Amino acid sequence: MLISGRGSNMLALADAGADPACPYEIVLVASNDPEAPGLATAATRGIATWAHSHKGMKRAEFDALIDAQLRAANIEWVALAGYMRILSPEFISGWEGRMINIHPSLLPKYKGLDTHARAIEAGDSVAGVSVHLVTAELDDGPVLAQVEVPVLPGDTPETLAARVLIEEHRLYPRVLAEMVTR
Repeated sequence: MLISGRGSNMLALADAGADPACPYEIVLVASNDPEAPGLATAATRGIATWAHSHKGMKRAEFDALIDAQLRAANIEWVALAGYMRILSPEFISGWEGRMINIHPSLLPKYKGLDTHARAIEAGDSVAGVSVHLVTAELDDGPVLAQVEVPVLPGDTPETLAARVLIEEHRLYPRVLAEMVTR
């Protein structure tokens, strides 16, 4: 699993993965930020971690470091969980069909950042969350599952984000479990 921050989706996946009936196990949490709070969370749960700053490195060079760590750990699937770096085409092609991402919008709407503010500004009645296969184009891979979340009167990006996050934590473990058993 790749993270860049607090790792709330990582925690949801790890919690589900701790159930003996779950078909996947989180074996490594890697980050481009050695100070990412999610690394400490993973470590307290006994999950191996790896971190290295990407600063001063070319994208492909850094991605090769992560790739080596994933392959050394015999990883079969990669889950992006708040990983805030665009991945190199070489990395993506090496994990084609075996890397998923969660995105806080109903793709193809609102790729990239500020999804909740953009949905509110557009006057959308629903926002939501998507899980998709990762491809070379940002937030553009085939959508595997989505959940709608209503945009309520008076919503702010923060209040909408909080409701979307609840659905992310429900959806992501289910979709990952489905994918690894195919």
